Amino acid sequence: MEEQKVTKPLNKLLQGQYMGIHSYEEFIKNLDDASPLRSRFIMIQKDLKHHVELLSERIQELHGTPATSEGVIGKIEQLISLIFDHPQGEKDILKHAIKGENLYGIKMTEKLVRDKLDEKSMSLVHQILDNQREHVDYLKSELH
Repeated sequence: MEEQKVTKPLNKLLQGQYMGIHSYEEFIKNLDDASPLRSRFIMIQKDLKHHVELLSERIQELHGTPATSEGVIGKIEQLISLIFDHPQGEKDILKHAIKGENLYGIKMTEKLVRDKLDEKSMSLVHQILDNQREHVDYLKSELH
């Protein structure tokens, strides 16, 4: 499989991880310091930062250049979200986080990488997806 064909979807996934990091930053800012949810969101954000490291390393192994931000489209989406979406309270923040993890984190990743990666890259993506599914399970348990 041609390395550039593999690095392109990996870089898109990497940009998505940056979007997640910035989204969780906003969630964390909007949670009370004493909230147990706040500390869990900080841990989820650390997981996303670890995903960035893993993806960046893999892209470099494939002689590609890793993305260093969410990209222009990601920045525009975040700006629109900041203008129009203002989650209020923990339940609302949880709903936004679940939607982000499910829709952007999991479903888009599965679609993005389908039949486009080598075995080692796909294994890494499965590891990341499993971690994101754990995040969703936790977030859903906190919502109910």
